[in-house]
Amino acid sequence: MSKQQTFQWTEMTMGTCYYPEQWDESLWERDLDRMLEAGISVIRIGEFAWSKFEPTEGTFTFAFFDRFLDLAQQKGMKVIFGTPTATPPAWLTERYPEVLNARKDGVLYRHGGRRHYNYNSPKYRELCSRIVEQIAAHIGAHPAIVGWQIDNELNCEVNEFYSAADDEAFRAFVREKYRTLETLNDSWGTAFWNQTYTSWEEVHLPRTLPGEQENPHQMLDYYRFISDSVTGFCQMQATILRKYIPEGVFITTNGRFGHMDNHKMQRDSLDVYTYDSYPSFAFGLDRDPLHAQDLNDRRWSSHLNEVRSICPHFGVMEQQSGANGWTTRMEGPAPRPGQLTLWAMQSVAHGADYISFFRWRTATRGTEIYWHGILDYDNRDNRKLEEVKRFHRQLQALQPLCGSRYAAQFAVLKDYDNEWDAEVDSWHRRLTWQSEPEIFAASELYHTPYDVVYLQETTTEEELSAYPVLIYPHPVIMDEGRAALLEAYVKQGGTLILGCRAGYKNPQGHCVMLPQPGLLQPLTGTDIHDFTFTSPAEEPTWAEWNGNRLDTPLFNDILTPLEGTNVLARYQNSYYQGEAALTERPVGNGRVLHFGAAFCRESVRQLLDYVGVLEPYRQIVDAPKELELVVRETKEKRYLFLLNYQPGPVSFTLKQEAVSLFTGEKLSAGTHTLPAYGVTVCEI
Repeated sequence: MSKQQTFQWTEMTMGTCYYPEQWDESLWERDLDRMLEAGISVIRIGEFAWSKFEPTEGTFTFAFFDRFLDLAQQKGMKVIFGTPTATPPAWLTERYPEVLNARKDGVLYRHGGRRHYNYNSPKYRELCSRIVEQIAAHIGAHPAIVGWQIDNELNCEVNEFYSAADDEAFRAFVREKYRTLETLNDSWGTAFWNQTYTSWEEVHLPRTLPGEQENPHQMLDYYRFISDSVTGFCQMQATILRKYIPEGVFITTNGRFGHMDNHKMQRDSLDVYTYDSYPSFAFGLDRDPLHAQDLNDRRWSSHLNEVRSICPHFGVMEQQSGANGWTTRMEGPAPRPGQLTLWAMQSVAHGADYISFFRWRTATRGTEIYWHGILDYDNRDNRKLEEVKRFHRQLQALQPLCGSRYAAQFAVLKDYDNEWDAEVDSWHRRLTWQSEPEIFAASELYHTPYDVVYLQETTTEEELSAYPVLIYPHPVIMDEGRAALLEAYVKQGGTLILGCRAGYKNPQGHCVMLPQPGLLQPLTGTDIHDFTFTSPAEEPTWAEWNGNRLDTPLFNDILTPLEGTNVLARYQNSYYQGEAALTERPVGNGRVLHFGAAFCRESVRQLLDYVGVLEPYRQIVDAPKELELVVRETKEKRYLFLLNYQPGPVSFTLKQEAVSLFTGEKLSAGTHTLPAYGVTVCEI
């Protein structure tokens, strides 16, 4: 178990999200009975119900949720209780407008939606602390409660903050970080465009400027500040809860959203991490069509890879059960028969041991009347409820998998400095948008599962050495600590693959005056004198590698090998024809491959094949590209998932006998067929 995870489910568990405050009390008992009949044993409640506890300032009442919790206990239903701080009540925002978040131009976000507050208002922190303390003191030890969710979807809706409280807090943040204006001016490069600060009162959040002129170094610190604010807000609540909840009751929150160091939040505040999975966004009518083609909803597996990097045995707090959408946006189709199960099994395959469907019954009022639940407005049994029941039976058959690990063949390295720099820097962003989806596509289409590993101050050589191959696509920002960690990984026998644009910035976002790839040059054994985006006026660039074409899209570093570095591939066109495009350098017991371009799925396939990790299960199963292949394993056993995202049947060939976990039947070697949106899980 990862050192930041202290809670783990001991059995595969199914739940749903429920809002007793939105329904007449006469429905409660029958709702709970129907849930239990369907196999639902856990419900999440309370995360939007502040006014039910504090209808007016300083007046607290607990009778409503006391009744519901007592009924849940009577019925044998377990509860995850949400702290209600995502939606402050009207009396609060009316009396204390300083708690509201603001747009960049200073206009306040007002009451009437959700997540309209800021994390740094002293008054909001005071009132949040008080309501959490009151709730936890009163029901923290209630026997029906098995876990607590902090807030709801921190940094969802909006992940930038421009209130007066944030401005003051940002000034304190950078003053603590830099101590002197001289140091701040140097870090932010304020000599450029005469931005020099001579008083701390002149230092502000990023503000409205003509065009897109943000100072990139200030923006990096701004994103770090937002992360610090939200993780501190979460930790404040976790500290209060831990005073009142019994041992074994877990604390979580549901993510994952931007401008937030989720790994730090997990380490500092949470026992387990949960995610909200909505693969039907791939088919949303208001989505960018580029995101609705190619791998469609399979791309949600890339999000689950990210979640697993935070918490290996995570839960899904909100799993797609019906068509999603608000009255204002996100129109989309209903899940086709089988997709509810397919998407839930997608989460299970990637490490989830808890699946909670959103929501029990579709809201009949409010913005989310089109975010459909298991039941529809009419409250009648339907095909979705029947599919939930079937899924529960299948989930119970997967009990041997509980606590098993996702079997990855390589890892993709990331870090928050480079993640946020890619938002600040359009050159970096274009590379990220090209390479990360293509690495995922190659993994999916060529059945080579991978993990994501975020490099942090706590990351060790031992953690990295669990993977024979690491891909660090575009580590634009590099520091000595990360460079030393990568060197240690390679020397002990690992293979490191680096893409273009590596190592030319420091953590402040300054371009370093070193030969590229900067601090990584001793590892790559390459020197870069010239580099360029590929020109749309020319044919796409490519390189020759052992007689095969190696595509080199978007950006090309022209590599000069240093002594001891071997050239594997050379560019075949543009003005740098004949120069090195891919090199290999032995370092200790390992090696470093330096690829002077962005990645595409075919180049990733070629690289994974060269380093010996491509298609590790080809001797067990011959699966077409239309199927996702995932393996979870224990020390003793291995379990194969095959998931069909197609609207028609797809066949695969087992090369050895296996046992179906759903039926207990032996599956003979030979050809088998999955129906449309079908899933099979077998012991191999």
